[in-house]
Amino acid sequence: MTESGSESELEPPQNEVSKGTVVVTTMASDSHTWNLVFLQLLIEELGYDVVNLGPCVPDDLLVRECRGIAPAMVVISSVNGHGYQEGMRVIGKLREAGELVATPMVIGGKLGISGGEDTGHIDELMAAGFDGVFQDGVSGVADFQKFIETAPTKGRQITETSGATA
Repeated sequence: MTESGSESELEPPQNEVSKGTVVVTTMASDSHTWNLVFLQLLIEELGYDVVNLGPCVPDDLLVRECRGIAPAMVVISSVNGHGYQEGMRVIGKLREAGELVATPMVIGGKLGISGGEDTGHIDELMAAGFDGVFQDGVSGVADFQKFIETAPTKGRQITETSGATA
C-alpha cells in the first residue's frame, strides 16, 4: 500500500491463487540464464509459481527436483543448440519417474544448429514424451503462452495396457 492507501503497481497482487508450480530449467550443457529469467517472468504473469533451477542442470538433479516439487508443468529451455539431443535424453528419464508420467513437459528455444530450418525433430521430441515443442524460428512466445494458458493441470492422457489375455 502507498501512503494514500492505494495499492502500488509494483506490489504483487495479494489475493490471487497460484495455478500451481512450474519448473523452469536448462539442460546439462546449457549455461544461459537470460532465457530462464524471461520464462520465469512470463509464467509468473500467467498465474503460476516458478522454481527456476538455473543453468547447467544435470539430468539426475532435474529428475530429483521435479519428483520433490511435483510441478504442474516442466519447461526446458535451450539456447546453445543442443536442445534436441539433450531433450531426447532427458525426457526419457523424466517420464520414467512414475509421479511425473502425466506432468505436462515442454521444450523450446534453439533445439539444433540449423537455425530453425530443420523441423523434423519436433515430431521426434513429441513422440519421445514432450507435450509441446517450441523451436526458435518456427513458433513464438505467443504459441508458448497459448499452450500454458490451455494446458490441463496434469497433461498427458495415460492409457494402461494390460498384459492379460482372454
